Amino acid sequence: MIRLLLMAAGIGLVADAPTPKTWDKADLGKVPTGWKSLSTGEKGATKWELKADKKNRLLLTQTGVSPGPVFNLCVADEPSVADLEMTILFNSQAGKKDQGGGLVWRFQDANNYYVARMNPLEDNFRLYKVVDGARKQLATAEDLVVKVGTWHRLTIRMKGDKIECLFDGKKHLTATDSAITKAGRVGLWTKADAVTAFADLKIGPTPK
Repeated sequence: MIRLLLMAAGIGLVADAPTPKTWDKADLGKVPTGWKSLSTGEKGATKWELKADKKNRLLLTQTGVSPGPVFNLCVADEPSVADLEMTILFNSQAGKKDQGGGLVWRFQDANNYYVARMNPLEDNFRLYKVVDGARKQLATAEDLVVKVGTWHRLTIRMKGDKIECLFDGKKHLTATDSAITKAGRVGLWTKADAVTAFADLKIGPTPK
């Protein structure tokens, strides 16, 4: 079962630290209960499914191979928040046009949200906003080398219009943006043919 944080007035989180958002083994081979598979841009072969590794750890994995620049999304039904800290482990497994992936927050719909992603093919970590289906870069960190098949942690923090993005515990990106101010859902993101596994998702309040 998914363990959700308590929400105050539907827009803030009440907790002392980021709390795990777990998946159920009963959902192996499909999109987990309480999540939806979506896409931004042209239609592609977006396919999310819950898998288990050799250690029996549950991984939410994007396995579809789309030829074009479609953005593959898997978004949780709950919680809906504005200010938060969110972390995820990701493992880039394959992709000729694109690799890696990232986190989505303040998700309004498939055309309006924030995303921070790591792309091992380009050796960069970037922060974007997607508004009316158009993606605009807010910040970038270059020359970050990630090998295929290795685990790394992404962390995002947003409070008001201030955003911080960390890679393996080190802050690389900051930005100020007010394009999306309303509370929104959270989720995972890949692009095109990026086959990527995600684990250990945690969501909590923005640190004071």
